[in-house]
Amino acid sequence: MAAKPKDDAATAEKPKSKMMLIVIIVAVVAVLGGAGAFFMLKGGGEGEEGDEHAAEASSKKGAKPEYMPLESVVVNLADQENTRFAQIGISLQLLDTATAEAVKVVMPTIRNGILLLVSRHTAEELMSSEGKEQLAQEILDLVREQANFPLNEGRKNPVQAVLFSSFIVQ
Repeated sequence: MAAKPKDDAATAEKPKSKMMLIVIIVAVVAVLGGAGAFFMLKGGGEGEEGDEHAAEASSKKGAKPEYMPLESVVVNLADQENTRFAQIGISLQLLDTATAEAVKVVMPTIRNGILLLVSRHTAEELMSSEGKEQLAQEILDLVREQANFPLNEGRKNPVQAVLFSSFIVQ
């Protein structure tokens, strides 16, 4: 009968050790889960400030630019001897979607400015590649000014280029 108390002690130890193992496992899982939740919330809860940093980081990493096609413009040109006109398709190359939203807000002013700029040129001026490049630069300056993106010192301008998708002079 002396052996029986040893068995009772051994069987009593097994449930205690199993219980202790389960408690340790639950504690480890809880700690890991809490740490994971902390890092996820810390990384995702930065709000607008975090979005700005992410946008800057993506622009530095060579993010793809945003392209904004504009409606084609048809304009009478400044030729005195004949009635000439130009039909021009324009797209803007922008740094990101935030820049596109800022440009959309002032689009009627930009479109009006483009019409006035083109109408000051003659057909001869616009038919040369230099004339097209000069017009593209004038439009670029206009968009930057109207969208309130002047040349930034040492930083990339969010309005990057004016691209012609079609250019017809008659």
